[in-house]
Amino acid sequence: MITLVTGGARSGKSRYAQDQALASGQPPVYVATAKIWDEDFAERIRRHQSERGPSWTNYEEELYVSRLPLAGRTVVIDCVTLWLTNFFSLHDYDIDKALAALQAEIDALRELPGHFLIVTNEIGMGLHAETAVGRKFTDLQGWANQYIARIADTVVLMVSGIPVVIKKRDL
Repeated sequence: MITLVTGGARSGKSRYAQDQALASGQPPVYVATAKIWDEDFAERIRRHQSERGPSWTNYEEELYVSRLPLAGRTVVIDCVTLWLTNFFSLHDYDIDKALAALQAEIDALRELPGHFLIVTNEIGMGLHAETAVGRKFTDLQGWANQYIARIADTVVLMVSGIPVVIKKRDL
């Protein structure tokens, strides 16, 4: 089962996904897709890990999340934007290759038993990016979000900390 949790910056996406994972009654898993680029960001990651506490299994994986031992688990994947950035960079800013790589990972996760709460950002709801690569990434993020939303069982839009269910497939 896939739940996509989307929204703007600081809308409560991660908190909501984590709360849902904890409510499942199973030991939750957290997958961070961020590349650690400086000590400040590393400290932020350590703070978030300590806030989650010892009940969580934590993984850091920049690209191949589907290769982790996630089958049968309740998993928060945070977040598509950083994950997609890693593929975009790996594929020399080729939109088609980056999107295909992410879609392959999502498809592989979809084949696994478990509940995958996938956090993403709605970056196309704000101002237009100033650079060509920024505009390409905004397009890429939008297409990635559309793909995941299309195959997801549930899609939740977070607005000011309030979850708004915009898709719910009867299971």
